[in-house]
Amino acid sequence: MSRTQILGTGSYAPARVLTNQDLEQLVDTSDTWIRERTGIQERRQAAPDEATSDLAVQASLHALQMAGVAPEDLDLIVVGTVTPDMPMPSCAALVQAKLGARRAFAFDVSAACAGALYALSVADQFVRTGQVKRALVVGAELLTRAVDWSDRNTCVLFGDGAGAMVLGPGPASDDSPETMAPRGILSTCLRTEGSMADLLCIPAGGSRTPVTADNVDANLHKLKMNGKEVFRFAVRALVESTQASLGAHGMHPGQVDHVIAHQANLRILEAVLQRLEIPREKCWLNLHKYGNTSSASLPMSLDEAQRAGRLKRGDVIAMMAIGAGMAWGSAVVRW
Repeated sequence: MSRTQILGTGSYAPARVLTNQDLEQLVDTSDTWIRERTGIQERRQAAPDEATSDLAVQASLHALQMAGVAPEDLDLIVVGTVTPDMPMPSCAALVQAKLGARRAFAFDVSAACAGALYALSVADQFVRTGQVKRALVVGAELLTRAVDWSDRNTCVLFGDGAGAMVLGPGPASDDSPETMAPRGILSTCLRTEGSMADLLCIPAGGSRTPVTADNVDANLHKLKMNGKEVFRFAVRALVESTQASLGAHGMHPGQVDHVIAHQANLRILEAVLQRLEIPREKCWLNLHKYGNTSSASLPMSLDEAQRAGRLKRGDVIAMMAIGAGMAWGSAVVRW
């Protein structure tokens, strides 16, 4: 059984930049307050005529071009998102149609900010078992339409964007000549703690609380978060899952060359890296210019690091992400 390799990456960020100074005009906040607590300086906001599938398609085209794969050669499309164009059909179905990937079966994965990591793990199973030759994994979110713009604790955090990865089987012998070690996705570790679902959620809009005029007036169809508790849980959970995914392949944090992480808050990342004893310099950071793009964050970071020439053949990459659910996980990839 060959290991799954990441053949190409892509990302897309909408053109409009929303700075901390812009938010000072909307809510009682300040550039200093936002920077000190989150590390965010600006974020992107989709144009009125852009939907999540539009962002996903742009990122996918970049990834397909890098991989040298045509849309019609895709067998599978998995999109991680909690802000699809509409409740149904899936965002992935719309992406499939827009790309012209008629051979691919397509579906969404709902794991909030961990969506792309969950989607990566799912697609990996199909590729490793030989059921799929070429898979497209996308994380895409349009969270600026899901936040309460009167809530200064949450509206300053989120931005819009999309990232994509093209997956395929490695060669029959997938050893790297440089390291004589297996290349590709080495292991993944996924976790869920549903009893903590109320820490981060959108209360209305589902079967429990359908949308009504009253709950729209109360902004119950917008994102709600207990930031302090999410912070505490996130640090502990990401450390545990990263250690587990490394340990599954007999590895330890000292062997990690790069960290590609969902970027929700700079303080969370710094705390996780400190506990893992991984230097901050090994973590690709773009939180300052995109904010928290949820499921898009991890693949956007991977694409930026790849295009910047940071990732070398044989490098060990630790991936990690956590989101509502609570859903979180990690993966280890040898590039």
